[in-house]
Amino acid sequence: MRVDLLGTGSADRWPNPWCTCDRCQWAREARVHRGRTSALVDGRLLIDPGPDAGSGGVDLSGVRTVLITHDHPDHLDPAFLLAWSWASGPGLLVAGPAEAIERCRHWVGPQAPVEFRTLAAGDEFAVDDADGVDGALRVRALPAAHSTTGGRDHDGTALLFEVSAVDATLLYATDTAALPHDDLAGPYDVVLLELTFGDTTDHGSAYLDLPSFGHEVARLRNDGRLAEGARLIAVHLSHHNPIDLPQRLAAIGAEVVRDGTALQVGASGRRMGRRLLVTGGARSGKSHHAESLVTGRAPVTYVATAPTYPDDPEWVERIARHRHRRPPTWRLRETAQVADMLREAEPAETVLVDCLTLWVTAAVDRADAWQDAPAAESAVEEVLSELLDSLAATQADVVIVTNEVGSGIAPATASGRLFRDLLGRVNTAVAAACDDVTLVTSGIPRTLKGRPWTSST
Repeated sequence: MRVDLLGTGSADRWPNPWCTCDRCQWAREARVHRGRTSALVDGRLLIDPGPDAGSGGVDLSGVRTVLITHDHPDHLDPAFLLAWSWASGPGLLVAGPAEAIERCRHWVGPQAPVEFRTLAAGDEFAVDDADGVDGALRVRALPAAHSTTGGRDHDGTALLFEVSAVDATLLYATDTAALPHDDLAGPYDVVLLELTFGDTTDHGSAYLDLPSFGHEVARLRNDGRLAEGARLIAVHLSHHNPIDLPQRLAAIGAEVVRDGTALQVGASGRRMGRRLLVTGGARSGKSHHAESLVTGRAPVTYVATAPTYPDDPEWVERIARHRHRRPPTWRLRETAQVADMLREAEPAETVLVDCLTLWVTAAVDRADAWQDAPAAESAVEEVLSELLDSLAATQADVVIVTNEVGSGIAPATASGRLFRDLLGRVNTAVAAACDDVTLVTSGIPRTLKGRPWTSST
């Protein structure tokens, strides 16, 4: 089963475009933009066709079934049916609570090949695959502690969904004040669980906050509802959540991911690879640490982003030392095209990228923009976007090395200050996209996010 997270945000998104709180400002600076929550399963089942579900160039042409949890506008924008009809696609099944289905009916003509199906908690049905084989996916509707008329009543106006394939099962649980534990089946390989309010616990609404989210996670584990290696991902995130949310969730075995992340679980492919950022000051031992984590693995691709300067003897010697200490079994790629390397990586591969510092330098060099801050920012933003996309999609394990350059005195030159700012933004965005972040100081690694890596991770 493949699950694409088309969006992971709440109704107002994160950052809220109208808000200047510290959490929204952080999200803008880190380039972490969360659209309204929606998911695509195996390229053919869309859950929650909200206003952001078709954005960002996503391909929905294979979708044959659309599930709607409830008719709130962040979960259902019925205009998706117009876009579908203009594409002259094949037949479509649209299923959800009665209120949501009624909002959709007048968006299609009487001859359109659309089947509307009203669902109630407990209803089950099979989804045909692309070849018409019945039963490749099974959907079961579950009651949500959420009402479109307000409150936490299980009044049938809102649903959760369990989607099962031969090799994996997904629990899609947003919006709800609690899970219907007595109705759950499992074990689940992927759980998308809503976390709207973060540290705000006096909201009095039918959503989860960090304490109640933790309670739901603990019960899922205690009841044996999670498969071995299950991915438990917080969605429907708003700016009520703290900036250090990844670290807070890691403590209970949960995580956050970027919009656009693809999860591959079950027999059709292992889960998406782990991604580690290793950061530290110059000569801190970060490269040695990163290399030690992948030594003994096979295959390993080492992506060296350093340019060659044959007229600089000290630089030539430094590059030679790096080459000498690498095992001869590693595949070496000396290139700044890191996104391409990640896209080409095989699922069983480990990719070590050393380092982002020189990668940023190469991007600004190519644009010849050291005296033109806007041009430099544009050049780095372009390659950063490609890197984040490939990092979210790769099935390989990835270790990326970078430098901390913002802890000392301000650089004396304008180009130095520009470089500090650019690398700081890149580090922040990549750290947000990685599962784990390690800081190396004086050769001593310290986990900042996620969990420690070992050579067998």
